[in-house]
Parts: sequence; C-alpha cells; structure tokens
Amino acid sequence: MSEFQLQKERRRQELIKYLVHTEQSRDIIRMGPKAFIQLFQRIWTTGLVKDAYRSTVEEQLAKFLHIIGHNVKNQNCLGAIDETHVRVKVARANAPRFRERKDWSTQNIFVGCDFDMKFTYVLAGWKGTASDSRILKDALVRDDPLVIPEGKYYLGDAGFMLKPNIITPYRGVRYHLKEYSRKGPQNAKELFNLQHSSLRNVIERTFGVLKKRFLILGSGTEPHYDVDTMTKIVLACCILHNFLRRVDNYESLIEEVDHELL
Repeated sequence: MSEFQLQKERRRQELIKYLVHTEQSRDIIRMGPKAFIQLFQRIWTTGLVKDAYRSTVEEQLAKFLHIIGHNVKNQNCLGAIDETHVRVKVARANAPRFRERKDWSTQNIFVGCDFDMKFTYVLAGWKGTASDSRILKDALVRDDPLVIPEGKYYLGDAGFMLKPNIITPYRGVRYHLKEYSRKGPQNAKELFNLQHSSLRNVIERTFGVLKKRFLILGSGTEPHYDVDTMTKIVLACCILHNFLRRVDNYESLIEEVDHELL
C-alpha cells in the first residue's frame, strides 16, 4: 500500500473514530454514527462515489450531510409535516369512518416537526379515512392553526399539495431512500427527491421514537379508551416527547429507530 493510500486510510479511521466516540455526530451529520456507517456502506456499494485525492468517501459524505443540515437551518426550512395513525376504540356503527388501510379503526394525527426531532404542531382526532390534503387545509385555517411565517416552509410528502410554504417531491419519480440504495440518482429530479427524502426522513424518525417510547401509541392492540381520551393521550405524549428531547435524548432508542428505517 502506497503512502498516499495509507494517509487516506488513516483519515478514514480517524473520522469514524471521531463520530463514534464523541457526542457531536448529530451536530455534524444529523444522524447517529451507526446510521452514518450503514449509509456509507450502501453508498460505497453503488460505486458512484469514490475516494478523491484530498478526501475519502466518508469525508465527502459527512461534508455533504453537514452542508444539507446547515443549509436547511439557514434557508428558511422549518422541518417536515406528515401524518401517522394511532388505533382507537369506536362504536361498531362509526368504525367505517375511522377504518384505514390496515382494516382497523384509527385516528389520523397531523404533525409538524423540526430538525431536532421536536414537534412544532400537533393536530389529533381526525378519522383514519381523512386525506392528507383535507387535514392540512383544516390545520392552516382553524382557530389554533399551523403557522408558517412568510418566506418559511415545511417539507411534505406527495400526499400534500405543493404550496409556496409546503415543498413536496416530484411525483412519478423515485423518492424513498430505499429506492436509491442500489442505484443513485440519474437526473436532477431524482437528485432533488433523494435530498428531499433524506431531509424529510426526520419526521419518520420522530414518529418512530414517539411510538417506541410510548407504547400506547405504537401498539397494534385496540386501546381501552374512547377517541376523545386517546386524543388527549396523543397530545400529552407529544408534549412529553419534546420535554425528553431536551433532557434525555435516549440515543440507543434513536439508533434503534434509525436502524429499522435503513
């Protein structure tokens, strides 16, 4: 092995060691070290990114992720919006209105979150059959609305309508991160969708942590409580989640969610 290759390998090992053994990995690359290593390994297998004269693949990836995270905070992106379903107990006559694609009764919960995995808005209590666009429209006009300041925006999936303050991906173009695991983006629209998905993934991680921490929300078992009570429980859990994000990050839980998503 040449001296140049030895230097690259030393830098590679130093970077991985730094990310694994310090508390700053999320500040730098906005994901845990295990998730970063897995992401690197997947990108490496594509052969689309190679070591350069001045940097290893890991260094290029870490820099790219850091730039994305930094730019998001400084280019008016507030975070992401999405919906998740939580099981509810309803009378048999009302079940069809709450029954979603998993064939059980749920309430549809609309939320916004920032890139620190904290909820910025929560609207609970909608029936499981309600559409994304309908709930968003209500969230923007109700008495306690989702407030998006002028010039700011959230990232939303293709279920939402494209608006100046809601940025959605290109439809009919590969989007989910798993779709790019074997073949990287081939054009500008795919590159946009890949970056959009990488950033919007924060809300999937946030939902994952919320439901793993509070099993009453993530369980597939029908709850003992009625819809109104479950709505209050959802709001209480989201408030507790935000509090715990400040005082107890529970990194192992986040890493578990990241591993499942990857």
